[in-house]
Amino acid sequence: MVKPCFVIPVYNHERAIAGTLDSLRGFGLPCVLVDDGCNESCREELQRLAREQGDWLHLVVRGENGGKGAAVKTGLRAARELGFSHGIQVDADGQHDPADIPQFLHHCRESPTALVCGYPVYDRSVPLARLLGRYLTHVWVWINTLSLEIRDSMCGLRCYPLVATVALIDGEYTGDRMDFDPEVLVRWHWRGGKLVQLPVQVRYPVGGVSHFRGLQDNMLISAMHTRLFFGMLARLPRRLKPEAAL
Repeated sequence: MVKPCFVIPVYNHERAIAGTLDSLRGFGLPCVLVDDGCNESCREELQRLAREQGDWLHLVVRGENGGKGAAVKTGLRAARELGFSHGIQVDADGQHDPADIPQFLHHCRESPTALVCGYPVYDRSVPLARLLGRYLTHVWVWINTLSLEIRDSMCGLRCYPLVATVALIDGEYTGDRMDFDPEVLVRWHWRGGKLVQLPVQVRYPVGGVSHFRGLQDNMLISAMHTRLFFGMLARLPRRLKPEAAL
């Protein structure tokens, strides 16, 4: 039985999170909110929202900040433990257009074993440096999968089938910060997992809070591409081996 929920990692988005939740509540789905070691004001806001809207919110509190990837993994595991079949990952800062959610729900029900992933259609608010950085990551993802299948590996709007995804993150190393989003897709591809990709609107709100740490996160992403590259090399002989029938 398909039983989806939202999974939202939150780190110091106290000004945006209430609006993000308001935009999602009409879908009638429960929501797992992950407090990723937030500051006091954000933690108080999350606790207030959980008290006032507790009929559909499940608040999970991490003792300290671990990064976006760590928070997403915590949320996916919690959603699985709560009995949900799919976790729809949504960013807390309002980047994603709720009008795109119905297509994720449709494919969740039509292809319940697939990981449904958005690829962004940007408006003029996207920073040029962010756009160029994404394309560099795309190239490395194509190299590490020996495929052009993954159109975008960094979009944060996704629907994860929880049984298979929790098995992946419990069984293999995946990054805990901004390196998680591309790495989990590459490892999903390596496992032969089905992938559905959908166009989504992405905007960068004026005054929005970004937790991308230029030097540190770029170093983590570089390290991620390096370990995936060597993982690809280890798989290369099997990819090149002729079929037994030949």
